[in-house]
Amino acid sequence: MTARCIMVLGTSSGAGKSWLATALCRWYANQGLKVAPFKAQNMSNNARVVATPQGEYGEIGSAQYFQALAARAVPDVRMNPLLLKPEADTKSQVVLLGRVNRELTQVPWRERSRHVWPMLAQALDSLREENDVVVIEGAGSPAEINLRTSDVVNMRVAQHAGARCLLVADIDRGGAFAHLFGTWALLPQADRELIRGFVLNKFRGDATLLAPAPQMLHEQTGVPVVATIPMQYGHGLPEEDGLYEGSLRTAAGAVHTRVAIAAYPRASNLDEFAPLQSAGGVRVVWARSPAELEGADWVILPGSKATAADLAWLRAQGLDGAIARHAGAGGRVLGVCGGLQMLGEALIDTVGVDGNGPGLGLLPLVTSFEATKTVLSTRARFGNAAGAWQALAGVPVQGYEIHHGQTAQHPAMAANGDLARELIPGLAWQNGAGNVLGVYLHGLFENAAVLQALLGGSVQTLDAAFERMAAGVGRWFDTRILRL
Repeated sequence: MTARCIMVLGTSSGAGKSWLATALCRWYANQGLKVAPFKAQNMSNNARVVATPQGEYGEIGSAQYFQALAARAVPDVRMNPLLLKPEADTKSQVVLLGRVNRELTQVPWRERSRHVWPMLAQALDSLREENDVVVIEGAGSPAEINLRTSDVVNMRVAQHAGARCLLVADIDRGGAFAHLFGTWALLPQADRELIRGFVLNKFRGDATLLAPAPQMLHEQTGVPVVATIPMQYGHGLPEEDGLYEGSLRTAAGAVHTRVAIAAYPRASNLDEFAPLQSAGGVRVVWARSPAELEGADWVILPGSKATAADLAWLRAQGLDGAIARHAGAGGRVLGVCGGLQMLGEALIDTVGVDGNGPGLGLLPLVTSFEATKTVLSTRARFGNAAGAWQALAGVPVQGYEIHHGQTAQHPAMAANGDLARELIPGLAWQNGAGNVLGVYLHGLFENAAVLQALLGGSVQTLDAAFERMAAGVGRWFDTRILRL
């Protein structure tokens, strides 16, 4: 078996590559084909835990995780063999085939390609051997001429796979036809020949008004516009990365729960809060100032790729005091992973992983950082929760762990009888008043039982979202272009 390959490229980041690749994964799977997604290199702090061929656990970008689910495939580290997790503006942690590679992390990024390309190509080849179709996603733009010599994710992959390529532009930004033409024009002739269709994404309005631009573009490039995709509000797929303020649309109905999520610079795994955004009666805001916490029912401290630095940022913005006042007034506070670590008394780092510093002091816990990262897929059940989070008592939960820190009761405070209520051994703790909860488990709100317990409602399932996306492919495309 040697899979045929279709590749989704974009004129820019945010053009809709991940979304369209996910839709194609389900569309091809619905044709009765065995499908796998692939993205050679992803840069994101949104990651998921999946199995490795060695029977261990590793990390891949969230986008490829969801694409695998759309393809009805088991997520695999080969689907995103190289993951770069930004730790600072000029530094990223390198995750190769699911595991942190400290040696490559120290290699200047332009020099990494010659080290990693053989393994990326091997991962793609092995997926092709096992599937009928591989849906490949590019990164950023394939026409960044300063990056061409070190490319391991766009046209080098396309040429290796002999992929039929679709080039997507975000027409809502304006300038889409110039973006498409300019990208095509900057590509070498051999790469241009792989571009089989242009896609206009996020269109609002009357599509007939686009004429004669699609025909003119076809005449100048020889490449047809094969689809115009309407703006997809509330499509149900988590954003690949970033905050994407425009995507935070309150579900229909009266708002009964206002959730403020701290938007610190190195926040990670923000996609896990997407179910909250689509839950009826819930309004989600990203908080960067104390004013944005006002009126919140819940305050959430998400995961962080740099806990100590993000905690310092919270203090610089005055958010630490605002969070303390919210908690003191009985408001619900939830910390997830790095957010849990911030809620404790102290961060202790003797190995140079993250940094030392005092915590917010809302839970009598202390976190020590270790050189080895915990990467696990976990099933658990909440114990005897009390107070504001009492509805979680006995609720089963499935999620994933990605953390260097190890958290425990503060020894001196415990000796004086000040103990946090441990709801899941080593994974979840609650304060005495019951309104502050910290968990290491990512993916809490992706559990229907948790949403039902806390909000009394339900949200659309991912599978339903995948089916709607696949149905859209059938409407928006002349599907002959998708035959491989």
